[in-house]
Amino acid sequence: MNVKITISYDGFSYQGSQRQTNKKSVEDKLIEVFKLLNIEPKITLSGRTDKQVHATGQVFNIVIPAYWSNFSKLKQVMNYKLPSSIRIRNIQKVSDEFHARFHAKKRVYRYVISKKEVSPFLANYVTFVKEIHEEKIKEAIKLFIGVHDFEYFHKSGSEKENKVREIFDAKFYKYKDFYIFRFEANSYLRSQIRIMVGFLLKISEGKLSQNDLKAQLLREKYIYKTPALPNGLYLSQVKY
Repeated sequence: MNVKITISYDGFSYQGSQRQTNKKSVEDKLIEVFKLLNIEPKITLSGRTDKQVHATGQVFNIVIPAYWSNFSKLKQVMNYKLPSSIRIRNIQKVSDEFHARFHAKKRVYRYVISKKEVSPFLANYVTFVKEIHEEKIKEAIKLFIGVHDFEYFHKSGSEKENKVREIFDAKFYKYKDFYIFRFEANSYLRSQIRIMVGFLLKISEGKLSQNDLKAQLLREKYIYKTPALPNGLYLSQVKY
């Protein structure tokens, strides 16, 4: 039977979510456990996350034998065998046609920053910056909403030739001691969010402007392409 599994993981120790030749990915760890349980490990992820990027709501589907119909037990066994950096959050039966990647409608990412003194306990999970100009970021981030060709907002290695994506929502807000970038889109190009965040942080610093951002979105000028650090980024939710 085909099941949809939602997981969270600390991505700092991994080379990304997708299988790697060195077997140091989140998917490789999942495969190890499925093999131990005599489950054919053909995993379909909703999408890939890069090296050191985290997830609180990554989704994949896999076909499992009918004798594993007790999902609570399967979740318990898997979490026991998986490293503590990966947790199974939910398992549910879905139709045979369900495809975690192709059936996803929206993907939500959050990027977490702080302007407090760097903490050794948060350094792998939050990007620390010296200053944050809230209003500048709140105004500039709205420019990303809508349908755009993000040819100038990705790293090489993006799979598809078509670079057009639709961002349904983009906002910046404060939560306790942290500042959060939140993006909701149909899909993203490789490192697209990190480059967008990097651009917005330069606007916050006063080193770039909204007009610079508009020009790059319109592909008039290639102004800035350095991604923000990966450790502040989280795949929060996949909507179907």
